Amino acid sequence: MITIYHNPRCSKSRQGLALVEESGKDYQVVKYLDAPLSEDKLTELIKLLHIAPLDLVRKNEAIWKENYKGKNLSDGDLIKAMVQHPKLIERPIVVNGKKAVIGRPPESIRDIL
Repeated sequence: MITIYHNPRCSKSRQGLALVEESGKDYQVVKYLDAPLSEDKLTELIKLLHIAPLDLVRKNEAIWKENYKGKNLSDGDLIKAMVQHPKLIERPIVVNGKKAVIGRPPESIRDIL
C-alpha cells in the first residue's frame, strides 16, 4: 500500500495526493501535522529517501530561521527538531514499498507509483 505524508494546506502536497489518487492504487493518507511522527518513523523515512536529515528540513520556515539556522546540529538533533516541529518536514513524502520520494516537484511521485 502507498502512504502519503500529507499537509492539506500545502498546494504541492495536494497536487501529490491527486497523483496518488489518479494512480488507482490503494493508499493511506497520514496527516503528519495532526499525528506527529516518532523519531523512529522519521528516521525510517529518511533512510527510505536516501537523504540526510537536513535535506528533509524546510529551511524557509520561521521555526527553522528563529531556532535552528546557523547552529551546528547533529542528525539526531535535526530529527528531534522535526518531531517537535512537524512543520519543518518537507512535503509531501510518498512511500511505496521500499521506495520513497519527496513530492517536489509533485511529478517526481510518478517514479514510484
